[in-house]
Amino acid sequence: MEIQTEEAVVKLILHGGNVRKEAYTAIDAAENYQFKDAEHHLHLAEEEFKKGHVWQTKLVALRQEQVHPNAPSFLLIHGQDHIMTAQAELNLAKRIIHQYQVQAELEERISALEYQQNSQKKS
Repeated sequence: MEIQTEEAVVKLILHGGNVRKEAYTAIDAAENYQFKDAEHHLHLAEEEFKKGHVWQTKLVALRQEQVHPNAPSFLLIHGQDHIMTAQAELNLAKRIIHQYQVQAELEERISALEYQQNSQKKS
């Protein structure tokens, strides 16, 4: 199957956008302490990134075959920027979700301590 530069770039943009959507959905879930849901959306984001990376590899191979492989087009730069920005946002989403997990654990510990303290006062 022969691919064209424009097709590969559109796929980069598509999958990059999907990565970002899933990463932000994961953050939204984590914000509500729905960590299983957050993990699910992170997994979907990772899968989309892998698909985008496949197209990125195809694009690099295609560019090597062209007469002027070092002459990037605006569309090519835009597509590459999309997938790399999506990867950075996915990594950031993972860190944010981890912080929400820590926060949830601390809130549980505080609640348990408050309950324990209130129980001791009543005794």
